[in-house]
Amino acid sequence: MTDAIIDAIDRLNGWINETNWVGYDPFDGLSAPLARKLTFEVPILRIGLQQSVRRLPFNIRPILGITKKHSNQAMGYFASGYLRLFSITGDKGYLDKAVFCLSDLMKNTSSGYSGHAWGWAFDYQSRGYFSPRGVPTVVWTAFISHAFMDAYEYLSDPAYLDVARGACRFILNDLPRHQIDNNTLCISYIPPTLMEIHNANMLAASVLARVYKHTREDELAHIAQQAVNYTVGHQRADGAWYYGEGLRWRWVDGYHTGFVLDALYMYQQATGDMQFESHLRRGMDFYRQALFDGAIARHYDNQTYPIDIQSISQAVQTFALIPDEYHGDPTWAEQVALWAIEYMQDPSGYFYFRKTSAGTNKTPLLHWGQATMLAALTLLAQRKLDVVNQKSTPEILLEAI
Repeated sequence: MTDAIIDAIDRLNGWINETNWVGYDPFDGLSAPLARKLTFEVPILRIGLQQSVRRLPFNIRPILGITKKHSNQAMGYFASGYLRLFSITGDKGYLDKAVFCLSDLMKNTSSGYSGHAWGWAFDYQSRGYFSPRGVPTVVWTAFISHAFMDAYEYLSDPAYLDVARGACRFILNDLPRHQIDNNTLCISYIPPTLMEIHNANMLAASVLARVYKHTREDELAHIAQQAVNYTVGHQRADGAWYYGEGLRWRWVDGYHTGFVLDALYMYQQATGDMQFESHLRRGMDFYRQALFDGAIARHYDNQTYPIDIQSISQAVQTFALIPDEYHGDPTWAEQVALWAIEYMQDPSGYFYFRKTSAGTNKTPLLHWGQATMLAALTLLAQRKLDVVNQKSTPEILLEAI
């Protein structure tokens, strides 16, 4: 492991220590106090305000009165990152941080649903739906559930498994499903709207599968397999997936592609169902060939700019997580990480939001960049040191670093 990556993790952790666990988000524009008056509750105007705040080359949030907020998404990524740092170093301070993040998440679930679920800390308008603050999404619920599963597998505390099992109840009972036939279905993104979005469907399947590995509930594996059938059935000939099915969702981008690939690999590992191996390999081949410009992780498959920190962190995550036999590559993940450290990390430790052909937006965003990079870099450190399958003590691992 290079000194640059060790130093980057240390500097990022130092920056996080000063945040008091709050920060900005790319999509927090509708939390401006005047948002309703400015948009007249019209979807296209909501999108305009939200995207203006996101895309401007400087941080307009203080001018609009947008304040830093608590982020469930960030706390989930932080929990996984600090658990990995604890596993690498044996430093109980990292464990304390992870446990704090998990405890915070247990206190901040969305109410009124069948089980544990989490959503945005602000109103959010996409091109296909409006999600009021607090309405849970399967994407954030899945990532947070994986943090709880990480904690259960590291610490053997059944309370963490119970939380992830609660998320399965949300997925099974509260999210609409498009049942194609007896073997194929698509799990929707949010309640109660039915949308066929591949990363959402696959992330739901990955949580059901990972919990199944420990509870052996056949229903979880059965629904997960049907969801995977749906998405692999829509893989393009070149190995890619559109963001979703329907004309409004016809694009390919880096981090959503990574979400699908990670979820497919996790499904395989949890269930032992290896029938989709060729789909995983083809997807990884497309990812590497179409969504990188050298070591730069592309946001979209047909252009280099904007260079977005979320696409970078997901690239590090995916190529570190997925093994060589499925065309993953920790060494490639390291090259992507080193590029980001050189060109996207501020001297103070945080990572910039994005680069465009005109310059760099240096706004520090909490979950989008800091939490995701902490989780990705620490996973890379684990993979490079082979911590998961190695019986070495933390002291030996530190010597290896």
